[in-house]
Amino acid sequence: MKSDRIFGLVTLLVALGYFASATQIQTSFLSDPVGPKAFPMLVAGVAGICALVMIFKPDPDPTWPSLGTFGALAIAVVVLVCYAYSLKPLGFLLPTAVTAGILSYQISGRAKVSALAGVGLSVGLFCLFKFALGLGLVAFPKGLVG
Repeated sequence: MKSDRIFGLVTLLVALGYFASATQIQTSFLSDPVGPKAFPMLVAGVAGICALVMIFKPDPDPTWPSLGTFGALAIAVVVLVCYAYSLKPLGFLLPTAVTAGILSYQISGRAKVSALAGVGLSVGLFCLFKFALGLGLVAFPKGLVG
């Protein structure tokens, strides 16, 4: 019970810090109607609610995952950090396909299905973000397309 409460308190502090940093985002006069602050504030709000649930209603006897699970989580974090840094130089489609494929492989363990899921998610999310939501995504690197 104590570990859940400590983790909930740490999560609440991180959520508050994330919310505070989201309020500092500068908006230009040409921003979209929702603005760049809404999504980080929403994430901080959900994280804060989850933290409060962990603090006030902890699991009576939590079981910690195995060391292999922590290794898989570390791999996922590294992959997502690399994804964030590769979006601008490589465009949206390629990094998203690779990242989604790797994370899907961690879940299912089947390479062919994971590769198809990565490509499908990449194309599907690109179409959703670009055409349905009107975001200015670049599909491929600028040097490749011209």
